[in-house]
Amino acid sequence: MPQNSFDNIIISDTSCLIALTQINQLDLLKKLYKTVAITPEIANEFKDKKTLPDWIKIKNVKNTELVKTINQHLDIGESSAIALANETKNSLLIIDDDKGRKYALSMGLLITGTIGVLRQAYDSGFIESPEKALSLINELKEKSHFRISEKVVQNFKSQINPRKNSET
Repeated sequence: MPQNSFDNIIISDTSCLIALTQINQLDLLKKLYKTVAITPEIANEFKDKKTLPDWIKIKNVKNTELVKTINQHLDIGESSAIALANETKNSLLIIDDDKGRKYALSMGLLITGTIGVLRQAYDSGFIESPEKALSLINELKEKSHFRISEKVVQNFKSQINPRKNSET
């Protein structure tokens, strides 16, 4: 049976929420992490696309000055997500934008992206096969404006392996 073994507090930027919604896989976040925290700014960006599920919790950033500083370089959603992750111990930030990822890493934050979420969902048994995982990546590319480099796709392919039959 698939299990969630992830103990971090999960904070997501808008891109992952929108991308997974577009391929009808938003519930993977719930299956993997139980709850996901977002900021009011991200909630506003996401609500334009879909109703917010009850397992996504809205948290305010305490250090609003940090949000303003980051917002000089990134959009408000990314800025608020990075600031929330920065002030939340034991957090994992889901962020896809390359500039935002680099900024978060420069602050010493632990990050993943939508592709990393799909990888973890596969590893945890929530995506049943490598073929299904790859088809979800192709859906992301086709149904959304989600940009995935061929290098990322190849890296993903090299990291997923068919599961061994438990009877052997």
